[in-house]
Amino acid sequence: MISLTVKEIATAVGALNDTNKWSDQAIISVDFDTRKLVKGSLFVPLIGNNDGHNFILKAIENGARASLWSKPLKELPPEVENDFPIIQVKDTLKALQDLAKYYLAKVNPKVVGITGSNGKTTTKDMTDAVLSSQYRVHKTRGNFNNHIGLPITILEMPIDTEVVILEMGMSQVGEIKVLSDLAEPDVAIITMIGESHIEFFGSRAGIADAKMEISSGLKEDGVLIYPGEESLLQDRVAFLADKQLKTFGSSTKNDLYPLSIDAQMNQTSFTTNENPNLTISLPVLGTYNVNNALAALTAGMVLGISIEKSAPKLAQFQLTKNRTEWLSGLNGSSILNDAYNANPTAMKAVLDNFSTFKNKGKKIVVLGDMLELGEQTSELHLSVKDSLDPNQIDKVILYGDKMTVLYEALKETFNEENLFHFTGDKEPLIRFIKNEIGPEDYILLKSSLGTDLLSVVRALQM
Repeated sequence: MISLTVKEIATAVGALNDTNKWSDQAIISVDFDTRKLVKGSLFVPLIGNNDGHNFILKAIENGARASLWSKPLKELPPEVENDFPIIQVKDTLKALQDLAKYYLAKVNPKVVGITGSNGKTTTKDMTDAVLSSQYRVHKTRGNFNNHIGLPITILEMPIDTEVVILEMGMSQVGEIKVLSDLAEPDVAIITMIGESHIEFFGSRAGIADAKMEISSGLKEDGVLIYPGEESLLQDRVAFLADKQLKTFGSSTKNDLYPLSIDAQMNQTSFTTNENPNLTISLPVLGTYNVNNALAALTAGMVLGISIEKSAPKLAQFQLTKNRTEWLSGLNGSSILNDAYNANPTAMKAVLDNFSTFKNKGKKIVVLGDMLELGEQTSELHLSVKDSLDPNQIDKVILYGDKMTVLYEALKETFNEENLFHFTGDKEPLIRFIKNEIGPEDYILLKSSLGTDLLSVVRALQM
């Protein structure tokens, strides 16, 4: 719950009208969605596919106590004109961002910003666990990581927040700069440079440039945490002082690196150079998650938390839903759901881990199209081939037009009775998988969200 007055809000957003009549009116929440408003909220009518201004009466009905407004005041409904606090601004989105910046300064927490081609949300959840061992922490919920979601996250902070963790996503050049300049991080984390959205950036180098925008608002004494073995970042971080840089990764040249890793079906354990005698456990699969944990632990150390103190919290962290989760499937099977997001690096990483699992039944892989890969779509889908070994995977089921190139290539290594390809309507795909799976089978589903393999996951659950 926030604590603001209409006067504070009017000042923060540069109100164009006189709001003195309602100066002391208290606001406890801010939202642009009328369905989520509570009594005492500020309504922010954004203009998108729908114009939020058209819903002001519904906002009032649902509890709004005041509203921003970027249209002429004469366009207000008659019943609103005189009896309801209206704060007129030039642009309601800009006003939302300005208000978030004001409230951030008022609460004055430490700010941790997180970006990367993959692992942002997992690293956010891990960083929350690490930092909550010492601080009162608020973090981005779900994927509220854009120019609207980030200010809303800030405005949801309790007034006693000591650290706020802000995930920063992008699909175009300049988007992370806007978020970083608003948030002014004390600690910035880049998880990795992959191929997500490469369609819009042309190359991994272009993606690296865009991810480095997180340093735009970095405080003068702020610290950038990044994967030290990523060659694309080594020159790009050179403008920062050595004391502002911390690295993680598998190499001993990094500030924090693993000495040993033990990956199991439901848990990954590792030790680090920081304390070789301390085994750190993660309640998730995947050796790739060790890097995410190293980034989180480094953020903790930058903010004065030893790994001895934070490791127990990390062992119990809660992963955001649909991120590499085991589910109970039909016919006694187990489903590894990772169908929320995908790029080639992430897909190969989860396949490499899945391939090592031991079970009594079959291991079945269901892979869907990866999106926003542009001119490199065919090449990057084909790159997944080397992570599909017929000696470790029993059946491969591909879905989507973009997977055609991988399907054709896998004919060289998989027998036709173990390799399948579907497009279009998912019902035949669902029926086929239901007929294939049996007791103690493991089924991995991985794709971009837009391919909607999540609907297949739901159909295969108990």
